[in-house]
Amino acid sequence: MNLWIVFALMTAAAIFAVLWPLGRDPRALHGGSDLLVYKDQLREIDRDRAAGLIGEAEAEAARLEVSRRLLAAADAATPSAPAAAPSTGVPFAPQQQRRRRVAAVAALVILPFGPLGLYFALGSPGIPGQPALSRDNAPQGKSIAALVSQVEAHLARNPNDGAGWEVLAPVYMRMGRFDDAVEARRKALSLNGETATREADLGEAMVAAANGVVTAEAKEKFERAVAADAHEAKAHYFLGLAAEQDGRNAEAVEIWRSLLAEAPPDAPWTGFVRGALARAGDPSPAAPGPSAADVAAAANISEGQRVEMVRGMVARLADRLHENGADVEGWLRLVRAYVVLGDRDKAKSAAAEARRALADHPEQVKLIDDLIKDLGLEG
Repeated sequence: MNLWIVFALMTAAAIFAVLWPLGRDPRALHGGSDLLVYKDQLREIDRDRAAGLIGEAEAEAARLEVSRRLLAAADAATPSAPAAAPSTGVPFAPQQQRRRRVAAVAALVILPFGPLGLYFALGSPGIPGQPALSRDNAPQGKSIAALVSQVEAHLARNPNDGAGWEVLAPVYMRMGRFDDAVEARRKALSLNGETATREADLGEAMVAAANGVVTAEAKEKFERAVAADAHEAKAHYFLGLAAEQDGRNAEAVEIWRSLLAEAPPDAPWTGFVRGALARAGDPSPAAPGPSAADVAAAANISEGQRVEMVRGMVARLADRLHENGADVEGWLRLVRAYVVLGDRDKAKSAAAEARRALADHPEQVKLIDDLIKDLGLEG
């Protein structure tokens, strides 16, 4: 609102600057200016005569001409004597008045409404304003480390900014600064209040800081998260991982199966859970293979046709993974399929793409790396 007041004052000043000279008598302005010029010319004639640059006769003739002009200018500056056109003697003051009125009306319309119309035509009035802090913290080519330093400096000055700690914690996780992530998660939980999500996020940071081991404190956080929300998927996964690390594979499989059974159809983490189940020795999570009809049809076709059919299935799997790369089990099957088909280059490309798609999940990337070693695709 203050900005609009400033704009209004600036517009008023611009209108005043235009209308002020239009409101003055041009004849007076013009005449006053000529009077000064002619008086200065008379003084200059006197100086030239005193210096001997011109003769007395020449000086007298010049004085007469300048004096005549001076009197004409003085008459033109008198309000009661309207100015006349030099060649015709017809007064032109009414015509000038009309022009000045047109100019004044144009100024009153164009100055306030012209820029406003341009703004609505070319600007973006519907976009909400952006706080100065947000603009200062916008990336604009800055590195992640520089942005993190800015946020850290802000939090050093405002340690009770719970929202700031909440924003910084996942960035620490992606940067691999797990101990800092644990501290940030603790502060976010303390300042913003306990929720199932914050408890699970803190437990996840603790596991990462412990090199993937679900410690007793982390397990407590996951149990608190499940107690607050029975459908907290992250907490259930890590409780299954805790059971697996304790040697209770059957319990881990049961937890993960239940998690998959309740998963939404578009949940991005289902492939990750399937990979955990496969690691625990449970064959059930494997993606559905060809149907009985597909098998029967494959038995009656030639070897070349069978290879083409397999290639088609592999291509469909690759297309699906290009659209949704969160399925680690799908990536593992795709790499194996390319090796079976003899396309080792495609297998390497698929493994590289899988690493990029799963970069935020180091455990899944490790599964890809282990498969590459087993298949001899290194180098």
